[in-house]
Amino acid sequence: MTFSTRVALLTAGAVALAAIGAAILMYVVLQQQLVAQIDQSLIDASRAARESGPRGQQRPFPPFGDPGRIAGRGDVFAQSVDASGKVVRADLNQPDSALVTAAVRRLATDQQGDASFDVVASDGTHVRVYAVPIGNGTTLEVARSLAEVDRVLDESRNRLALVAVVGVLVAGALGTFVARTALVPVRRLTNIVEEVSRTRDLSQRVSADTNDELGRLATQFNVMLGELETSLRSQRQLVADASHELRTPLTSLRTNLELLERGQPTDPTERGHVITDLVGQMERLSTLVSDLIDLARDEKTQLIVEDVRLDQVAEDAIAEMRLRYPNVRFQLDGAASTVNGVRSRILRAVTNLLDNAGKWSPPGGIVEVSVRGNEITVRDHGPGIAPEDEQRVFDRFWRAPAARQLPGSGLGLAIVKDVAETHGGRVTLERPTGGGAFFRLRLGAASVKA
Repeated sequence: MTFSTRVALLTAGAVALAAIGAAILMYVVLQQQLVAQIDQSLIDASRAARESGPRGQQRPFPPFGDPGRIAGRGDVFAQSVDASGKVVRADLNQPDSALVTAAVRRLATDQQGDASFDVVASDGTHVRVYAVPIGNGTTLEVARSLAEVDRVLDESRNRLALVAVVGVLVAGALGTFVARTALVPVRRLTNIVEEVSRTRDLSQRVSADTNDELGRLATQFNVMLGELETSLRSQRQLVADASHELRTPLTSLRTNLELLERGQPTDPTERGHVITDLVGQMERLSTLVSDLIDLARDEKTQLIVEDVRLDQVAEDAIAEMRLRYPNVRFQLDGAASTVNGVRSRILRAVTNLLDNAGKWSPPGGIVEVSVRGNEITVRDHGPGIAPEDEQRVFDRFWRAPAARQLPGSGLGLAIVKDVAETHGGRVTLERPTGGGAFFRLRLGAASVKA
């Protein structure tokens, strides 16, 4: 059963139940009102039979042979019954023994009970009977036929049943209409999902022109499609850039290996240069593959998030850079601070910043490192970055023209940016006074410790 069908059935069922319930309620209310009118007429008739004297005294009943009526009304029938169940007097001298019940006899005997209503059958007709004690061991019965009431109720029941049937049919039509109308956004969303699944075109979007739940669902679905489209585009770009970057060292490796395989060059010095070039290309290839893995992995599911001492991370990174760049002086000015994150990733980002600074620093140059709160800055005194290149320094595989001959993969600063963003921060490039490059890495909120 489709969701649209379920909605239609639920809507139709709700409307149908409401229609049937309303019909039943109307029938019950009509029945109660009609019976209440009958009861009131019987009470009035009994009161007229007992209290019609000039001073409100009980009037004597007409003699048995009198053709008149006890209550003086033609729409009711009255008779008096003694404790034995014998009819003492009756309207038009036509006693009706079917109206004499055990309750009426007990009421005539006790004379203490309250007046009571009952429904009995007389000559195939339902009769409403009102019995009230009148003293001397006698009970007055005032009765009225329910034939008219039954006829009205039967007719009303048939009409209300017809109304209920029509209501059910209308409910079905309304349910179908409501389901088709209300689920139009859902069908649009379903069509877009099926289209995306079939064509893998993530540029599709769902129109979200309402602020209700379906509108918010469409909006969030469009956001999801946008994120997926961006992710897929980045993935394809990463694969294309990686393929391009991997091709150069692989080609060089293949060329040099083919030369060595053929026994060339024969000169030991040239052969040493080829082997040195092979080692350099292998290191470049290894660094590139490591950077690609570091950039592509899902750290949220693979690495542990913990409290990280940012000042200690800077110290560890500086110790490594001093071995790599012995002619560059690295100076640290920092205070103890703790950030929440992945230590290995933060260390990699800081190392990349220091490696970039060390690479561009002249012999004897100084790299200034500062740690304050959740922020670490790195300043070098090299040639700096050209203004036209500032917007691209954090792009993947991008390298400045002057850096093409230097070792590197073009992913170092891109990894710094990725680490900053995954830790709820950002990395920025500033132009300091006196030349050089100034990078500011800001991570999530820090817990500063004295």
